[in-house]
Amino acid sequence: MEANKSQPEPTNLVLQHSLLTEYDIYLFKKGKHFQLFNFLGSRKITLEGVEGYYFAVFAPGANSVKVIGEFNGWNGQQHRLFVRWDASGIWEGFIPGIKDQMIYKYEIRSDHTELVLEKSDPFATHCETPPKSGSITWPLNYKWKDKRWLNKRKKIQGYDQPMSIYEVHLGSWKRKDDNKFLTYQELADQLVPYVKDMGFTHVEFMPVMEHPYDLSWGYQVTGFFSPTSRFGTPQDFKFLVESFHAADIGVILDWVPSHFPSDAHGLAKFDGSYVYENPDRRKGYHPDWDSMIFNYERPEIRSFLISNAVFWANEYHIDGFRVDAVASILYLDYSRKEGEWEPNEFGGNHNLAAIQFLKDLNEYLYSEFPDIHLIAEESTSFDGVTRAVDKGGLGFGFKWMMGWMNDTLDYFSKDPIYRKHHQGQITFSMIYAFSENYVLPLSHDEVVHGKQSLVYKMPGDEWQKFANLRLLLAYMFTHPGAKLLFMGSEFGQTNEWNCTTGLDWQLLKFDPHQGIQHLVKALNQIYLTEKALYQLNYDPDGFEWVNMADHENSVIVYLRKGKNSKDQLLVVCNFTPKPHNEYKIGIETSGNWEILLNTDEKKYGGSAFKVKKKFKTKSLPFHGKAMSLIATLPPLAMIILKHKGS
Repeated sequence: MEANKSQPEPTNLVLQHSLLTEYDIYLFKKGKHFQLFNFLGSRKITLEGVEGYYFAVFAPGANSVKVIGEFNGWNGQQHRLFVRWDASGIWEGFIPGIKDQMIYKYEIRSDHTELVLEKSDPFATHCETPPKSGSITWPLNYKWKDKRWLNKRKKIQGYDQPMSIYEVHLGSWKRKDDNKFLTYQELADQLVPYVKDMGFTHVEFMPVMEHPYDLSWGYQVTGFFSPTSRFGTPQDFKFLVESFHAADIGVILDWVPSHFPSDAHGLAKFDGSYVYENPDRRKGYHPDWDSMIFNYERPEIRSFLISNAVFWANEYHIDGFRVDAVASILYLDYSRKEGEWEPNEFGGNHNLAAIQFLKDLNEYLYSEFPDIHLIAEESTSFDGVTRAVDKGGLGFGFKWMMGWMNDTLDYFSKDPIYRKHHQGQITFSMIYAFSENYVLPLSHDEVVHGKQSLVYKMPGDEWQKFANLRLLLAYMFTHPGAKLLFMGSEFGQTNEWNCTTGLDWQLLKFDPHQGIQHLVKALNQIYLTEKALYQLNYDPDGFEWVNMADHENSVIVYLRKGKNSKDQLLVVCNFTPKPHNEYKIGIETSGNWEILLNTDEKKYGGSAFKVKKKFKTKSLPFHGKAMSLIATLPPLAMIILKHKGS
């Protein structure tokens, strides 16, 4: 039969055709094919001079697979895919006449049940906007204009460079007057210049992959290869990424390889059998999130997941991934009681297949994209999260410093009168600060579900709350490690984060909130320009305690250092509302010191307590140092001093 090239509608014909070679199938079945997006899903091709779409789907438990859609009245009787002869479980075929932007699904009749399932394409690159769930034939062609960024990304993302991350939920950063979402295009116009003006080096998007339920914040993904259509097309999302790159801002994606929802159109029971999830409920069901856990023991699923990360790095020029819920991946007994899990072959609680998956993920991504970041959200004492795989580690580039976050927020929640009894809580993080490459997270998880906003975690009256918040933020920016701040915290959002509305931008009419915003901008500027705060962020040579033992006054003093001995800053924190006059600090470097930043200044909303701005060391030994300087410490504040020579 010769296709009629002028025919606008697809024919009732599927031609047996494959894009997959035997070697592709070999790699797929070994769990080593990390470019599956080039073969599975829907792909526009021309076969024997006829345009159409090639479809391929992994459904090893299917009895038949049909392509259904608007082009055949959702009746795929004549659009049956062919199962491959090689027992790969892949069904494929070419349908002439299928056009771009056509909605489709797979109709799967299972070998395991009598049900006929209608499933979205796991490799769809564009989907209908929820609550609709159809996949859409959508070419990803785009003329990128970010070569300049990509050429210098290796230097910008070096470990001796600053990394200050603004965490964003795209659906609630800002809304239109009618509470509708901003589009990707509108976010490019508004979010990009804001992030640039505030001085952040990176933005981290909470999951942008297609998901059915707004209140999941994106963490219950059904379309792993599709940016959500809530805000526009794949090309629109590329434009947003490109706009950040044009502003010299890196883009990190929250990525969720730990679990997926049980929605009927999604991955769960994909062909009536356990294709993507582990068939053992002790390994395949997540009690915390009422969702399914990927089967890391199945090679084809490891190929799927790693291919997905590669896809975003390759197709969307993503600069890094924050891998969600790594602890839940690592441990067989995560959130499980005794009797609800089975030890591994060595009698331990580590999920060995999952650990190997993470190692494969990190090794391959860093080999293909050596200048990206891979960041683990991991809260346990698992050894070597950021150690190279060939040295026995998991191979991540960074790990969230959850211990620092928990201890710090708990310390700051205490009334200052009691802080002298908890000095060790605010200094403890330095015992392990260089055991991994850490990111200090003040993330979305800390400002929802009754935990209160950052400013309302603070004790005292309004002035003390804002003073404490200023001190907390300055402490984070001067502590070793990369920084992450969730949207709204940079201006002292008072309400808990609500994903159904925009942030409370109207608060910026008030001085305390303006002050917080001005301070974060100033902190980012200092972080970007002072080498002492970033060059040795992951090296113990970059930090030195001057005084960690002044419990009675709740004061800590430390030095931050750069590679050059001249690049050093002296940081002094007063965690009480009592100012300290004539406070003596031991120092080795003689000469003049000047205050670079004082969080108590009026422009930041502070009390403007009168302090000298310049100091000269005296030949009075103190703190085991040859010199000392005498400073006035403002209340609930940090001062940062810089050496200005003799």
